[in-house]
Formats: sequence, structure tokens, C-alpha cells
Amino acid sequence: MTSLALQFQAHADYRPETLSVDTGRQLIIDALSPIAGTEHIPLRDALGRVLAESVICPIDVPAHDNSAMDGYGLRGADLAADGPTTLEIVGTAYAGQPCDASVGPGQAVRIMTGARLPAGVDTVVMQEAAHAEGGRVTLAPGQRAGHNIRRAGEDLHAGQVALAAGRQIRPAELGLVASLGISEVAVRRRLRVAFFSTGDEVVTLGSAARDGQIYDSNRYTLFGMLTRLGVDVIDIGVVRDDPDALETTLREAASVADVVITSGGVSVGDADFTRDMMARLGEVLFWKIAMKPGRPMAFGRIGRAGDSAWLFGLPGNPVATMVSFYQFVQPALLRLAGVHPLPAQPMLQAPCTTPLRKAPGRTEFLRGVLSQESGAWQVRTTGAQGSGILSSMADANCFIVLGPDQTSIAAGEPVAVQLFDGLV
Repeated sequence: MTSLALQFQAHADYRPETLSVDTGRQLIIDALSPIAGTEHIPLRDALGRVLAESVICPIDVPAHDNSAMDGYGLRGADLAADGPTTLEIVGTAYAGQPCDASVGPGQAVRIMTGARLPAGVDTVVMQEAAHAEGGRVTLAPGQRAGHNIRRAGEDLHAGQVALAAGRQIRPAELGLVASLGISEVAVRRRLRVAFFSTGDEVVTLGSAARDGQIYDSNRYTLFGMLTRLGVDVIDIGVVRDDPDALETTLREAASVADVVITSGGVSVGDADFTRDMMARLGEVLFWKIAMKPGRPMAFGRIGRAGDSAWLFGLPGNPVATMVSFYQFVQPALLRLAGVHPLPAQPMLQAPCTTPLRKAPGRTEFLRGVLSQESGAWQVRTTGAQGSGILSSMADANCFIVLGPDQTSIAAGEPVAVQLFDGLV
């Protein structure tokens, strides 16, 4: 028995024939480690990539004391305790340009946002609170010493970790790294993910569908979900219900990818070979989840040492494929890609406009629409919730998540809502 199988069996809630959603997700995450391999790339190419090394500040940010707004720089001690303050203007400080003026008692400089503070300045009064005339400026009463100043290093100090390894680079991170004068970063290589659909009933777009056949939507949703994650996508196509063809495809996929994803073939039908083939080529660590939709979902590893891949066997129904991907595969791929910490999947609470019923013992993911009515948030289902109704995903903007202990929800009762924004 492998160490991984022993690790799974040691978990108190491990039941390979049916796992809870939370247990299954955690077991998968605990089994995975980030892939090896890094590269140095130009900063502009780094959006969406994962830092392989921490970014260390080479400079203070900001590099010098400067003004937080347009106005007048002065000594705080010159501000009148009550009433207006009038000072002599002795110069102008512009951002990016040196200012030789030195501010003494009773003096001020015109100063722009971002300009270095001239000697003597410890306070900036915004221009809206000032009136300049004839070489002098009068400041409105009530100004406070020390305001509107940005001190050198108050954002980041030289030698400080600006971004830790494992951070995924978003627009804000791009700007932060650029502000340090760094033009190249070390990132983890892209995760390679191969995927294919199974089944004689599945037809590729461009082919004529015979009676009883369906067009392959799963490869398109998988392509979209994987592309959004920034992985290298390897689309293998459709594999027929033939054990030899499936074995050949799985072996080839494991030789070129870090992860292999299949859709269909993991239930208990006579022609559903994927789970058995997974066990033959590697190991299946579990194959059922106590959830709806998406109960038949296999997870394991296939291939030989040095030529192996993690494998997710997803159900064939379109909605079940997507729900399983977002709840299990997506966090697993982020873990393998080196994202740390993994992004949380926050749950909101909102009253449901209609009553709901479900069987106990499983978690259900209903497709919902979260909206505002008279300023208050509420949620409703998209209608029919069959796992083959892909339009329910297209119409939804959230999942309504019903826990394993829930059975009936009255109209107006709060339910857990998982927003698609940030998830999909």
C-alpha cells in the first residue's frame, strides 16, 4: 500500500465510497505539493503567474518624504491656534524636480502631490484651504500640524519582503513590483493539464450527431475553466467506450501533463471504464462524494514514477462536471501551481425567496441568482436543477449551498451563498 493511501486511510472521516465535500477537498489538498520548475520572465508577462521567489524591496517606498496632495508646505509650529495663518511664499516644489527652497519661520512653499518636502516642511495644507495673493498665502483656521505628509518607507522599507513566494500576480502586484524598479520576476512554470471526454454518445463539434448522441459541451466548459486559471491546456478530444483506447489515452496524457481530467465514465454503468482503468494504471483514492450534483467523482494518480500525473475523473453530466471542478479541481490546481495561501471561498447568507427541500446526508449545490430587492439582498434558484441542464449555470451568478444536515428550508429563511464572482 502506498504512503498516500495510508495517509488517506489515517483520516478519521475517510470513506472512499462516499466522502463529505469538506473532507474530500481537504484530503486532495493535503495530498498535493507544488510542481517544480521556475522561470524568470518580464514583469508585463507575469500577470496571473505565481511567484517562485519572494520579491524583496531594494529601496524605501516612498523613497523620500513627500506631499500627499497639492497645497502649501510649511512648519506646523507656525499654524495659529485659532484664526487664519498668513505666511510668505518662498518657492514652489514640483514632483520629480528638486526644490532648493528652505522653509523658515513664517514661510511656506507651493507644493504639488508627490513632491519631495523641502527642508523645514513638516506639514502640508491642501490648496482648497488656502488663498494666495501678492506672494503670501492665508490658511483657513483649524489646520493641523503634521497632516498630508507621506514619510519615506511608510509603505515598504528596503530589505522588506514586498510579495512572498506563492502570491499570484494580479494588477495590484504588477504595479507594486514596478514601483520597486524591478522589471523581471521569478515565477513557477505553468501547470500542464490534459483533459478529454469519454463515451460513444459524445460527438465533437463539426460532426453530425446521430440519434441518441450529444454534442460535447464538457470539453468547452473545461477549456474555459482551465484557461481562466492560466494553465497550459492540452485538449485530447473524445475517447470512445473502449478499454484499450482509454488505457492508451491515459498513458499518453500522463506522460505530458501534471494533471489529467476526464469527464464521464466514473459511475457504475457497464461501459464506465475510467475508475477501473485508474486503479489498473495507478491508484484510486476515492470515487464518490456525498454531494449533488457530482456524486461520482474519482481522484487518484496514474502512471509510473517520473511519468505520472494526478487524475480527476469527473461525472459526465455538464452541471456536475462544472460543480465538481469548482469545488475540488480548481483548489487542487491552485495548490499544484504553488499558490499560497489558497484563496478562501467565502459564504454569504441571504434569504431564499422560495422553499427548498433536499435529502439529508449530502451537500447540494443549487444554481441561484443573488439580487437586491428594495435594497435588501435575496436569492432564488434558476429553476429546474437537473445536472444536465447547463443553462442553469449560464443563468446563475452563485451557488446556493445546502449542508448535509439540512432537509427543508422555508421561504425567507437564510441560506449559504457562494458567489461566482471570484470563483468562476
